[in-house]
Amino acid sequence: GLGRRMSWSAFWDGDTPIYVNDRHKQSHYGLVARDIVQLLPSRQARVLDFGCGEALSADVVAEACQGLTLCDEAATIRQRLTQRYGATGPITVASPAEVFSMPNASFDVIIANSVVQYLKSDELNHLLAQWRRLLAPRGTLILGDIIPPGVGILTDAEALLRFAHAHGFMRAALVGLVRTFFSPYRKIRASLGLLHMSEAQALQTLRLAGFEGQRLSKNIGHNRARMTIAAENPAHT
Repeated sequence: GLGRRMSWSAFWDGDTPIYVNDRHKQSHYGLVARDIVQLLPSRQARVLDFGCGEALSADVVAEACQGLTLCDEAATIRQRLTQRYGATGPITVASPAEVFSMPNASFDVIIANSVVQYLKSDELNHLLAQWRRLLAPRGTLILGDIIPPGVGILTDAEALLRFAHAHGFMRAALVGLVRTFFSPYRKIRASLGLLHMSEAQALQTLRLAGFEGQRLSKNIGHNRARMTIAAENPAHT
């Protein structure tokens, strides 16, 4: 068995097999960054990317806002981010604990892309409370890549192949799918499961946490079967 490593955070802290090659990884982060930029309200926005991963195109987002904080639980990823973007400048790298110790209303936009599915319901509720505190009144929380019920590994594989075809890494994608089938990712996914939420469930969860949300017409990234929801933090009365 995978023993102690049998947790999503331990999985992401290792050398994950989720990208089939460098072109896949670069294309993925490039697309995510461009999609995020389109969702920013202004160049004055203070932005938190929570669970950012390697964020290879964070400089694209940083150019479109006042300041960008990259937050990831995995220490190895934070180390790489600091090496890539430096310790000074418009991009700050922080752990979740460091982010949670920041003052109220520190951000105008909080993005959590491809994060919700790896949480348990109580973990999500805890994060929603933290994010609401960290958001300015009228600030926006963007939850990307939420997996609706009935969307499984085959749908993901189809989305990957479509993306691979468009970006020229089809052969690597086919090899990668075979590799993923035999990898810890599939075993962990089967064991820990992923959080699936319908649009109604996601909106209700946000409402209970004090947000007003709506589903966007387009998901962040390449997987059209998944959804992105934008939620406003109402002005406190």
